Formats: sequence, C-alpha cells, structure tokens
Amino acid sequence: MTPEQLRSFCLSFNAAVEEFPFSRHPDVSAFKVVGKIFALTTLDARPLTVNLKCDPADAGRLREGHPELIVPGWRHWNTVTVDGGLPDRLVRELIEDSYDLVVAGLPRAERLRLDRP
Repeated sequence: MTPEQLRSFCLSFNAAVEEFPFSRHPDVSAFKVVGKIFALTTLDARPLTVNLKCDPADAGRLREGHPELIVPGWRHWNTVTVDGGLPDRLVRELIEDSYDLVVAGLPRAERLRLDRP
C-alpha cells in the first residue's frame, strides 16, 4: 500500500477527514470521524506505518501472527507496517476495524447520522 492509497482509503469512510493536529509534529496525519481519531500516520515515513485502534482481544493475536509488522501502540492501538509485508486486504480490514471501533464509541445520534447503528 502506498502513502496515497493509505490516505485515499482512510478518507473513503463516511465523514472521514484528515487533519494535522500536532504542532510539534506537523507531518503527522490524523484521520478522524466526528472529531475522533481512527488512524495516525506520517505519510512520508519509511517504512510507512499507521497506528490503528484495535479490539484488545484481537490485538495479541495480530501481534503474534505478524511480530515484525504489527507491534503494540498506545493502549488499545497497534502500529502496523504497511510497506508491503502484509497483504493490502488485511491492512484495509484493520483500518476499517479501527474506524468501526471509533464509530461504535460515538453517541447514538452521531452513529445514525453516519448510517451506522
């Protein structure tokens, strides 16, 4: 997955936006839905990685299955290397899972506006 493909996929979700909220790290892209981050990345970094929210029950399994490519992030987040070592399909699923977890934590009215119960 290229940086352009990563950005495009993150922005393909309903109400997703890209912001640069960290003045000390102006190159960090934060992909948000309704003000909540679901993906963090530095698109010009090598290797290209993305930080994604992950269900704690799945996090350990993913890390064990791909120890060099999926490592612990902050709390319930994983840092995923997306430079070709993992299938793009898996990377897309992990991004979608992160988006879904963030949306699930939104108030019901916000979820309904996003067409997600």
